[in-house]
Amino acid sequence: MNMKDHILAALREQFDRWEELLASLSVEQITTPRFDQGWSIKDVVAHLWGWQQTSIARLEAAGDDREPEFPQWLAESREDWGEDADRTNARIYAICHTQSWSEMHQKWREGFRRLLELGGSIAE
Repeated sequence: MNMKDHILAALREQFDRWEELLASLSVEQITTPRFDQGWSIKDVVAHLWGWQQTSIARLEAAGDDREPEFPQWLAESREDWGEDADRTNARIYAICHTQSWSEMHQKWREGFRRLLELGGSIAE
């Protein structure tokens, strides 16, 4: 197995583990604040989704040999998002906190699948 296939297999395994864990929890367990700054598991998944979007934009751009086109919500704060992760994290929280768990979960799943698809298309 080459390195790319190894990395993609490890990412798929992590995705499956997340899905197994999330399926074992109730919506109440997922949406109840339990971490620093009052974040819930849903907020952590939203955080992962937000940063997925930057990776997806970069991978799409690399595949097309162009500059990344970041999502509008991120482009609005493009000046400092790379240098101020806390500000970007706060923006992700503000955008996603009021979304339902099912909506956020679907976005995260779709983003993860897109990330894997793009990773698979990278030439070795």
